[in-house]
Amino acid sequence: MRTIKSRLDFERVFKQGRRYNHPLIRMVICDGECEGGSGRVAFAAPKRLGNAVLRNRSKRKLREAARACALPAAGVDVILFATKGTRDARADELAGALETLLKRAGRHDG
Repeated sequence: MRTIKSRLDFERVFKQGRRYNHPLIRMVICDGECEGGSGRVAFAAPKRLGNAVLRNRSKRKLREAARACALPAAGVDVILFATKGTRDARADELAGALETLLKRAGRHDG
């Protein structure tokens, strides 16, 4: 799974991307820099969610949901944000929420 690491790439996704919200996950998605290339994904958890243990647990759950939904899709950069609901949600609930967001964004065939 390729990840977004540089600050410039994060800023580009925020500036050019579309935002989609669900009570369990927030998502920002935009076209990748190279159209035919493989996509990238990033996982974020704000400090207001709690201490480092809770934030890292939330990001692990998001990674599992992304794998279940076959992210990252080719040619797409995605940033997934944990919410308060992410902490208590089961893996299948998060995968369903992410599929819903991807369908809303027009990026999922499922």
